[in-house]
Amino acid sequence: MFPSFLPMTGQEKAQGPKHKRDLTRRKVVVAGAGAVVAAGVGGSFAAGAFAGEETPAAQGKTAGTSGEACYKLTSETTEGPYYIDADKLRRDVTEDQEGIPLTLRLKVIDSETCKPLANAAVDIWHCNALGVYSGYEDMGSGGGGGGGGGTPPSGTPTGTPTGPPPGGGGGGGGHQEPTDDERYLRGTWRTDKKGEVEFRTVFPGWYQGRCVHIHTKVHVGGVWTDAGYEGGTTCHTGQLFFDEAAVLASAEVEPYSTNTTTRTTLDEDTIYPGNGTEGGLLKLKYKKNAIAKGVTATLTLGVDPEATHDGTEASAQPGASASASAS
Repeated sequence: MFPSFLPMTGQEKAQGPKHKRDLTRRKVVVAGAGAVVAAGVGGSFAAGAFAGEETPAAQGKTAGTSGEACYKLTSETTEGPYYIDADKLRRDVTEDQEGIPLTLRLKVIDSETCKPLANAAVDIWHCNALGVYSGYEDMGSGGGGGGGGGTPPSGTPTGTPTGPPPGGGGGGGGHQEPTDDERYLRGTWRTDKKGEVEFRTVFPGWYQGRCVHIHTKVHVGGVWTDAGYEGGTTCHTGQLFFDEAAVLASAEVEPYSTNTTTRTTLDEDTIYPGNGTEGGLLKLKYKKNAIAKGVTATLTLGVDPEATHDGTEASAQPGASASASAS
């Protein structure tokens, strides 16, 4: 078991119009006594981390005149019910989780100017190889207790939820309070002067009603302190997706191969907007027929730093109704 974490300080969701700054107070719990302080956060990428990753055309560059978007905005999606606003300030979120090593490299830019957003706080969180979220282990992944090898869940991921489904599904109706103190595969890190941030994690698994994905948030306008990141506003809430070829390859590797939950494909998913990198589709690199050795995933996120997108607005659910599964 892992130690308990401090409860959230009173967080207020942004309720104002799109361009209104909120005064939400966020506090990220720093892991361990000698954890990183503000001056030491940031980190650097290996040279050429984004070389050839995405051309402006692939990302949706508009040719142009002044005032036109340099990059199309990366699609906003629902936050889902399993976000915890008290994650560890760290780049390696793996802890003791088994799975295919995944290096996730994100670059955050202003979609209008193409300038990198330095000092932004980027959150990621996702399920483990068997479809279980830390903080919500008792919801399991089809087995009711934290494994993918149990009885397949019943019901469908559509319609208005009546409670947390057994497969870790959840609905678009709101946040679920954590049920345990686990925090694996969750973390927050700071973008460097190039707008880049890197996480080390494992390739996510799957659970009922959703394709393989990673959740992310970008926070700007806050202050980095010894305690973490405070204040500011959430300018982007999105999800990152994996192509079918990589997912099928991962399904041949243990422990993914023991997950008996019926898998939802990328095309079947109700949250993925179907618009490629603009919609969060990651560019993946791995050795063919040797995905178990590791995967590198990269993506450039075009965001509006003046906007507020906390992932709860109805419009942040492309491809799904407000009542659809959105975990």
